[in-house]
Amino acid sequence: MTCDRSTPRARLATAIAVASLAGTALAEHPSLAVADSRPLGHDVSSYQKQIDWRAARAKGARFVYVKATESAGYPNPYFSAQYDGSRAAGLLHGAYHFAVPSASSGTRQARYFLQHGGHWKADGWTLPPALDIEHNPYDARQPCFGLGRTALVRWIRAFSDEVRRSTGRRPVIYTTTRWWDRCTGGSRAFGANHPLWLADYSGTAQTPAGWSYPTIRQYASHGPLPGDQDRWNGTLAQLRKFADG
Repeated sequence: MTCDRSTPRARLATAIAVASLAGTALAEHPSLAVADSRPLGHDVSSYQKQIDWRAARAKGARFVYVKATESAGYPNPYFSAQYDGSRAAGLLHGAYHFAVPSASSGTRQARYFLQHGGHWKADGWTLPPALDIEHNPYDARQPCFGLGRTALVRWIRAFSDEVRRSTGRRPVIYTTTRWWDRCTGGSRAFGANHPLWLADYSGTAQTPAGWSYPTIRQYASHGPLPGDQDRWNGTLAQLRKFADG
């Protein structure tokens, strides 16, 4: 994922997995999925600016997550063009929020996200909202944003509750196993009903506590598709059911 204001891109291996118990479709276990048939996707931000979406689809893209917001004051200026353009090209699309827990509450940032593109609708094309929560790109000495483990778990819960209240869906959680274990203490509070988007560029990382396997894996920071490279851990039919909710 990216922190794309005036700072360098902040990418970490992350993932999305296990679909929500509230009506979302579970992806196949990795051992049951045929690698070549699992849909490819990518995630983009303002860093990519204008994108040739038809070319991305021709190269295999079937879904995309577009950065909508960061903290409670930064909207991606290219969001509408990227989000609408991807849909027009035939890609399933979703919006994600880059969390800065030290800046304001989870509830406030969720509301800002929802006001600037983070809403979900049951149109068969819209993926559930996603929360990008990872290392602090603004201060390497404070990777957990200066918050304790209990406080971070509460922050994530507040963000999730606000998204659920407004959209009816729990957000996908994008994170890395290393960050999750360090900053939440390996919390198991979200695995049962929050899909996991796991950034794992090696393919050997264990999933964070609470999840059995990733539903979406971010496997590279660059490749044939614009932005980070992702793969859905299941079939295209399952991906469409995931969008439907």
